[in-house]
Amino acid sequence: MSLGSFVKTIQNIMRGDSGINGDAQRVEQMAWILFLKVYDAKEEDWEFHDDNYESIIPEELRWRNWAVDHKDGKAMTGQSLLDFVNNKLFPTLKDLAITDKTPMKKSIVKAVFEDSNQYMKDGILLRKVVNEIDAIEFDEYNERHAFGDIYETILKSLQSAGNAGEFYTPRAVTDFMVKMINPKLGERIGDFACGTGGFLTSTLKVLEPQIKTIEDRELYNQSIYGIEKKPLPYLLCITNMLLHDIDNPQIYHGNSLERNVREYKASDKFDIALMNPPYGGTESEGVKINFPADLRSSETADLFMSVIMYRLNEHGRAGVIIPDGFLFGTDNAKVAIKKKLLEEFNLHTVVRMPSSVFSPYTPITTNILFFDKSKQTDKVWFYRVDMPEGYKHFSKTKPMKVEHFDECVAWWNDRQEIKDPETDTYKSKDYTVQELAARGYDLDLCGYPTAEEEVLSPEETIKNFHEKRDALNAKIDQRLAEIEALLGVVR
Repeated sequence: MSLGSFVKTIQNIMRGDSGINGDAQRVEQMAWILFLKVYDAKEEDWEFHDDNYESIIPEELRWRNWAVDHKDGKAMTGQSLLDFVNNKLFPTLKDLAITDKTPMKKSIVKAVFEDSNQYMKDGILLRKVVNEIDAIEFDEYNERHAFGDIYETILKSLQSAGNAGEFYTPRAVTDFMVKMINPKLGERIGDFACGTGGFLTSTLKVLEPQIKTIEDRELYNQSIYGIEKKPLPYLLCITNMLLHDIDNPQIYHGNSLERNVREYKASDKFDIALMNPPYGGTESEGVKINFPADLRSSETADLFMSVIMYRLNEHGRAGVIIPDGFLFGTDNAKVAIKKKLLEEFNLHTVVRMPSSVFSPYTPITTNILFFDKSKQTDKVWFYRVDMPEGYKHFSKTKPMKVEHFDECVAWWNDRQEIKDPETDTYKSKDYTVQELAARGYDLDLCGYPTAEEEVLSPEETIKNFHEKRDALNAKIDQRLAEIEALLGVVR
């Protein structure tokens, strides 16, 4: 199965529908249909293991009873399919009866459809889309997990459409961070702006081999927690978790910043926080009052740093992607946040990443902060991940790979100061808290050297131009002579 072509096939079908305007709506349309297909496959599992299982979805609205085309001419299509989806399916699923006792694996159906939309106006094209999605089988375990990759393809398609918002965190980065954090079964892992669940799926990939017993399976099912503000990434994250055998996904639709950080109880805290917080955005004054006065910032990334610090257990640990602006920023809020981080936590490592890691979605240069709540910081190690040999920059066709972190992983357990003799800059070095305080908490250290452009005089510039032109002309003349000789041309 080619995941990229699967998504493109569906998008191409939808392009013929007048009800859909642009790739963003095509992706949203695809997402709720995929969810129902995946949910039906999971319900087959739950029914197999529990004879008393009852679906929260009314029988006629279950995927198996309306979406599957048995090729007997009875499958709904055209106007009858549109009427069914618009007047029965959506209104019913949006208004499902939910109580505090409803299991998460059932209540998520209503949560998903509350903010989903049905855009298509051509019932024949809708039938084609449904048939394409229904053709994917989930009988094989590996097939289910491979199908999860479709969500990365979908998200990339959404970003290609120029839709503003969170951007995809490369799997190489999430896998590296999870490897360094080293989660264990029984620990609670949280992502407070989880997007489609990239960090959570990387975490589950590490936890799954640790399952040895039925009790371990239950710990696995309860290990991860996420909250996501935007409807579409939330829908994709829920589906992604189901595909990874999390039967009761603790994934919530909401804004982590809308709760007062001083009100968190022990039950609201986590052993591990892994995040790529949204940045570049701003929050209202109503949100800022949820933070102590000195930590109130207009930058969302700063506010999420505070949320993480307030939601980390004693001896908890965190890995957080943060933009360069946080490191060198010296406004009051940033300084207060960094001071709190150094005085109340152990910020042991800052990994500097190349500027094009998130290309082409954003040019912002980012860093990874690794810290824990074991003690106060005494020193901070900085390590710069340089661009791999043969790369000028990362791109969609040449993305960052997990092996590009191999040198950093090797350095991690045997930390040594590294100086680049060519640029006379440090690739790795440790700094004490006192040194950082003396810099006004500017943490812009072991960064990337900037090449200074040599400015020549007009005469030298003209001379260089003539030399380069003459060299190129000589090469062209040589190639022409070789071609003429081959052709037997006599001049």
